[in-house]
Amino acid sequence: MKINTSRKAGFTLVEIMIVVAIIGLLAAIAIPNFVRARQSSQTSACIANLKQIDGAKATWALEMKKTNLDTPTDADLFGATLYIREKPQCPGGGTYSLNAVDTKPTCTVAGHTL
Repeated sequence: MKINTSRKAGFTLVEIMIVVAIIGLLAAIAIPNFVRARQSSQTSACIANLKQIDGAKATWALEMKKTNLDTPTDADLFGATLYIREKPQCPGGGTYSLNAVDTKPTCTVAGHTL
């Protein structure tokens, strides 16, 4: 007498649900951290751009014998033969204001300050 003991290999519905729940839990933990890391890196890149603009302003004022109250234009700082090749763009979507030589440049995005 032959006993039929064939069992098909596979996952049960409960096992699949547990795996999906674990993946969902990991995603719920990881996604906010990715968003926070992206915002932090955008802020750091913007501050680096502001420092670069501030240095270019100081060099421009020194070379052109300008006072602290003079304000450079984009044409004074940005160009192939000038202090910065291309005007930096804020990674957060803001715009930069050059301001006077004795005033730090600013960005329109909150938190992006020198």
